[in-house]
Amino acid sequence: MKLKKTLAFLLSAMMTVSMTACGGSSSASSQAPASSAAPAESSAPSAAEPAGSEIEITWWAFPTFGQENADDPVGTYEQKIIDAFQDANPGIKVKLDTIDFTNGPEKIVSAIEGGNAPDVLFDAPGRIIEYGNNGKLVPLDDLFTADFIADVNNDALVEACKGKGTPYMYPISSSPFYMAINKQMWEDAGAMEFVNLEGDRTWSTADWEKAIEKLAAAGMNPGTVFCNGQGGDQGTRAFITNLYGATIANPEMTEYTANSDAGVQALTKMKEWIDKGWLGDGVSNTAANDIELFATGFSSFAFCWGTSTALAQAPNMEAAGVTPISLPFPSDDGVPELEYLVNGFCVFDNGDAARADAAKKLIQFICDDPEWGPKNVVRTGAFPVRQSFAEKDLYAGNEEYAVLENFTKYYAPYYNTMDGFANMRTEWWNMLQNVISNGTDPKEALDAYAAASNAGMTAA
Repeated sequence: MKLKKTLAFLLSAMMTVSMTACGGSSSASSQAPASSAAPAESSAPSAAEPAGSEIEITWWAFPTFGQENADDPVGTYEQKIIDAFQDANPGIKVKLDTIDFTNGPEKIVSAIEGGNAPDVLFDAPGRIIEYGNNGKLVPLDDLFTADFIADVNNDALVEACKGKGTPYMYPISSSPFYMAINKQMWEDAGAMEFVNLEGDRTWSTADWEKAIEKLAAAGMNPGTVFCNGQGGDQGTRAFITNLYGATIANPEMTEYTANSDAGVQALTKMKEWIDKGWLGDGVSNTAANDIELFATGFSSFAFCWGTSTALAQAPNMEAAGVTPISLPFPSDDGVPELEYLVNGFCVFDNGDAARADAAKKLIQFICDDPEWGPKNVVRTGAFPVRQSFAEKDLYAGNEEYAVLENFTKYYAPYYNTMDGFANMRTEWWNMLQNVISNGTDPKEALDAYAAASNAGMTAA
């Protein structure tokens, strides 16, 4: 039976926000939060300001911040943050390096192994907690003050930032992962009759199957089950597990369990749909490839979607005339379980306490500064983790975010910080490749995947 778990995640404070880059930044307020738990200068690390020679730190950033203008190169907005930080902290120089989701993870691992890790990384718990558990990060206990925890007011989210009880990631924003469909294509194919656009838009696996059959009959290109790398793999996992109620892990988060009867049923159905042409063979596609196909109007749906992706892809969709509709994943009982993103920062342990302190100052400036913190949340396209920022109505005026607020009630248990998570991700996309390309029996493939994933827990 599916584990149904509702997380009370900012529901009382969330408002709506524009999905486009220009709409987001104009709604940000520069006023200080009214809450008594709001960030202030006194919340900064206690270390003394750098003295004497200038301290230089490096910040590696995945393209999570949406740029303010469509023609701005990646990293333009991040550099504005750096300039403001350096003005406020003249003893610290920050060097920015933007990395992508395709090659970035390998670049980080190579840097760690070569002793050249950045000082600051903007990422998500899945990778960050793995680095922390392996002793590569500076613990951030001093940033998780009583005021900060009270302002977040969400125990599950705070725990998602910890590895074995130690905080390694300082969060700024969070939002659900979901799927998107191309409105025009679905209307032209007559598939919209199977889509629920009321309330929280939940729908069934049976209706999903009828819809993709109609899309194929109308000659619409399907989205793909991308598996040429681990980036965005939460999309394919959520799609497959939701179909018939499988779970990636047990409730205790001590075992990977996708090789259940429900998992086998879902994987078998996935292969059937691919063989019929109702789903795309994504063995050669990464998540980035699949997202680009959707955003440029080539495919009719995408499984790896979220607020940050929608913000980043807004220029492409506008140019291609794509109107996306956000939907939760279809499920057998119409009650989905959604994974969710937590955006945040970690500090690598490079053996230099002064650099570590400077790095902490940078991430607190990005997340907590009364002027820049709210603006930065909006640029991530996600919901603030601080309720004092949410109370500022950063995201008022967009009906789409009112729908996404409803999605938060379907948050699934957060397995991303389990031991062996990084290894499980590799085993997942290898398993999909075996089923799609090599014709491996779904049960055999899932059993091998679960065995290798659970063995990875011990290795971790």
